[in-house]
Amino acid sequence: MKVGIVGAGAVGATAAYAIGLMRAAQEVVLVDRSAALAEAQAADILHAMPFTSPARVSAGGYEALADAGIVILAAGVNQQPGESRLALLSRNAAVFEDVIGQVLSVVPDPILVIATNPVDIMTTVALRLSGLKASRVIGSGTILDTARFRSLLAGHLGVSSRSIHAYVLGEHGDSEVLGWSGARVGTMPLEAFAAQVRAPITRSVRETVDEGVRRAAYRIISGKGATNYGIGGGLARIVSAIAQDERAVLSLSAESETLTDYPRVAFSLPRLIGAEGLVAELSPSLDANEAAALRASADLLKQTADAL
Repeated sequence: MKVGIVGAGAVGATAAYAIGLMRAAQEVVLVDRSAALAEAQAADILHAMPFTSPARVSAGGYEALADAGIVILAAGVNQQPGESRLALLSRNAAVFEDVIGQVLSVVPDPILVIATNPVDIMTTVALRLSGLKASRVIGSGTILDTARFRSLLAGHLGVSSRSIHAYVLGEHGDSEVLGWSGARVGTMPLEAFAAQVRAPITRSVRETVDEGVRRAAYRIISGKGATNYGIGGGLARIVSAIAQDERAVLSLSAESETLTDYPRVAFSLPRLIGAEGLVAELSPSLDANEAAALRASADLLKQTADAL
């Protein structure tokens, strides 16, 4: 499969690198308003491929996206000092209007994967601007938050993070909801497994993990200015699931077409993803507090989307 990435900054370039390392696609094309940046990133990534993958990596204009099955949107503008969140959203919506129009002029029915923040609102924007089916406009959503949740639980329990099945839902942001009540390790409920390995999930543990998930991006950005490796890996995982028609369950942002209890806005739920995009969305197992928090998170996103 051929994958296009619009935006060759830290996130877009790292996603291209991860896609190559994972052999998730046969060809990756980088497009950026700075042709020199796109060409430099593509060349650097291409030179790493002989060590791990036969993937072809190149740069070009929008015409180079022809025949791409997936286009990742990682383009956007940065927030200026004193600028409101809504003003930033308005400027990024204007960027998307131009970018999506150019993409669709070359690739009329791609699967769009949205990485630009705030990703849930930008996924809704992309859906409105593109006119594509909701199943083909997919935000990275909480895929990274879910990975953080699992990695922190794995460290506490002393097991592989791949044995942990737990999801972060709702907004990719401050109102996100950690799904403690539905978490499993292997086939066992989290609490039962933790008791057996003598690593109980105490209130203190929950608070530490919650803070570690919810504040991770702030700490990383404070230390190095941006997050790129985690989300680059997450975007590569999404591409792999589509390219190989895995029908994998991932926490992704999209507008719900079946869950009528929530507003029509993009937010993250466990979703089944394959070659045609989103195949199904799952109603997660939540306790009463988590269910209320998820609804509040979706309502908050809806309010922001309506204001925009």
